[in-house]
Amino acid sequence: MSRTEAIYFIHLTDIHISVPGKTPLFGLDTTEKFRKTIASIAALRTKPAFLVVSGDLTHDGDVEDYRFLRSLIGDAERELGIPIHVALGNHDRRPAFREGFLGESPTEQSYYYSFLSGGLRVVMLNTQVPDSHAGRIDEAQLVWLRELLEQPAPLGTVLVHHHPAVRTPTTLMDDHLLENVQDLARAIEGSDVIGLLSGHIHYHNVGTLNGALCATADGVAFGLDASAEQAMRFLERSGYNLATVKDTGMSVQPMTLPGEQRLLYEHVFTATFAAQ
Repeated sequence: MSRTEAIYFIHLTDIHISVPGKTPLFGLDTTEKFRKTIASIAALRTKPAFLVVSGDLTHDGDVEDYRFLRSLIGDAERELGIPIHVALGNHDRRPAFREGFLGESPTEQSYYYSFLSGGLRVVMLNTQVPDSHAGRIDEAQLVWLRELLEQPAPLGTVLVHHHPAVRTPTTLMDDHLLENVQDLARAIEGSDVIGLLSGHIHYHNVGTLNGALCATADGVAFGLDASAEQAMRFLERSGYNLATVKDTGMSVQPMTLPGEQRLLYEHVFTATFAAQ
């Protein structure tokens, strides 16, 4: 790749889609929020190569939600003219996802894979732990990942996963991180991994792991206040990341859709809980 070439792609997360007729999340129309985000991406002056979604594809994880999501994704792929790749989050359910979205038999089999785009390798990991908000990368995935990374990709590798790998501004949200970050750090040490993209905490957050850029995106369904130490302040906000791979490195431009960012709900935790 010459120094003037670049690969642009989009990172969405936490879309929390529900089939029409259900409004489980602060009465928000998450389908409309998703469509507005896709329209914002379609208006970009540079066409991205692909789009990834790092989990919490649905809110309830029902089969009908995934069937509806499949149709939404198909519409978005046609509107943008690019492929869309998805990973699972803590709100997702593996059997329902496999049946409703993939059209497969409903099993608890973990969902992870990789793909190439213009010489860039993207690895979609599954940090979801069934029936839990916690996040871990299981040993089978770690073994698979280490073997995959033994062969470098021409433009490097980007990992996409739901639970973040780097610290947040608050102790409260640090409790929502990937539990076995050091296992992941060892798996990518000395490899061609140039970036890690995640979600779950519903705001933009940037750090590094083994020298690789780690970027969390704002939620599409709603945002959270990154400055609230002992409360979860849910905000009417949507955003995403525009990622650029250039000169064997990745940069991220946080994008926020226009809106008033009004407070939807505030859940205050005790000082004891927030310090755990």
